[in-house]
Amino acid sequence: MREDGAMRSVNDWFGSYSADHQNPINRLIHWICVPAILWAAIAALWLIPVSPSIGRPGFWCGLVMVGALSFYWRLSRPLGVAMLLVFVLLGLLTEGLYRSLGASQLLWLAIGVFVIAWIGQFVGHIIEGKRPSFFTDLAYLLIGPAWLTGKIMRRIGVAY
Repeated sequence: MREDGAMRSVNDWFGSYSADHQNPINRLIHWICVPAILWAAIAALWLIPVSPSIGRPGFWCGLVMVGALSFYWRLSRPLGVAMLLVFVLLGLLTEGLYRSLGASQLLWLAIGVFVIAWIGQFVGHIIEGKRPSFFTDLAYLLIGPAWLTGKIMRRIGVAY
């Protein structure tokens, strides 16, 4: 929420996030580490056990994705569609890895990627000289992937 009580716009979120990510090295690190962290979180959620009577592996991940997508959809319908595409692609990757590696190896891979990518993120912020945005608002954990997706959208001429 903004000070006037209105919901923050996508431009408000992205502008604030951009202000904390000015250093080109930190931005490059984010291009690598944010998608890696997003995938690792998806993979970990994929592995939460689910009763066969209500679903299959990935069920809980799908529910979390729906929640995140509702946030993106309220910010911007085009961004919501783009993030749906991101989630579908990462979900397909995760399903393929789940089938080829099995649950245990996928979990270890996700943990390794998650830890290494977060180390990268913090190194980037040391270089930047600013704390990560999510220290001020946990919603920035959702904004990071959307910010990168928004940059791709602008590059290909799609308004968010």
